[in-house]
Amino acid sequence: MNPNDQMAAATSQTVDFDIDGKQHGFLALPYSSEQSAWGSIQSPITVIRNGSGPCVALIAGLFGDEPNGTIALHRLAREIDPANITGTLLILPCVNPPAAQNNSRRSPLDNKNLNRCFPGDINGSVSERIAHMLSTEIIQRADVVLDMQSGGKSMAYAPSAVVHFLKDREQQTRNEESMISFGAPNSVRMLELQERGMLDSHVESLNKTMLTILLGSGGGVSSDALRTANIGCRNMLVQLGVLNEEIQLRATRMLEVENDACMISAPCDGMLELFASTGQEVYHGNPIAQIINPLQTGAKPISITANKNGVVLAHHFSGNIRQGDCLAVIADEVQR
Repeated sequence: MNPNDQMAAATSQTVDFDIDGKQHGFLALPYSSEQSAWGSIQSPITVIRNGSGPCVALIAGLFGDEPNGTIALHRLAREIDPANITGTLLILPCVNPPAAQNNSRRSPLDNKNLNRCFPGDINGSVSERIAHMLSTEIIQRADVVLDMQSGGKSMAYAPSAVVHFLKDREQQTRNEESMISFGAPNSVRMLELQERGMLDSHVESLNKTMLTILLGSGGGVSSDALRTANIGCRNMLVQLGVLNEEIQLRATRMLEVENDACMISAPCDGMLELFASTGQEVYHGNPIAQIINPLQTGAKPISITANKNGVVLAHHFSGNIRQGDCLAVIADEVQR
């Protein structure tokens, strides 16, 4: 790599990961644009450290249209007292500033999905360089990673903590212990169907504990989702021995998504009318939605029925839907 490439790829930070106390700062990635020849993309970070112990990274904002996690982690960054911490807590509430500023799922700078770019490329596009920065500066340091998502503009989720089915049983157990301690209304074991380039799959490949939180819908903010996130993150940190607080016990329903048969795709374009909401029980053969042709009165709607008994884990949010879009995900309810 020549010196110019090294300078372009280099990252810097305004925090010191090795000192005790609380620091608010940035991870900075050089980015030259028409507006700023010597500019940078700055991802906010809070480092809270108190002696030796586990290192936990709380991440939100992989997508720019998911504000619940960003708001929840900003609150934690303000509220948590270093005196109550044992180890290190890394809080990154907005890891994809270009997408957040554009309120979009993909970055407006390279039209890429950050959550398909891991582990990243130091010489790649902006999103690939952000992924590389997170991989080297954060993921490598962390023992446990929590990623908070909320469906964006196109999906609605039942509030859930999610882990993948893994071949490594010890790693699976660690992930599930964090999932149960989080105490979301739903705890989900899921088969990852699109693992290439995803943050969670990258973290799992390093044999680290990984938990994904799914909250909210439609790109908006929900007070219930923020409450679930705040209590859940604290509970998980208590279970890991990082935070000295009382755990707040909450009931959780165990669900599984074992294969792509749990997903229902739209068979045509149209306007979606839902008959079932997230968290609702549905039964095989019962109508859960219909797709209407909005441009033709008198046309018979296309009925969508549940392909199995289960619980609606997620559904399409927007009124308009296109053929091939994920219309709904129906999970199996199982014993813990």
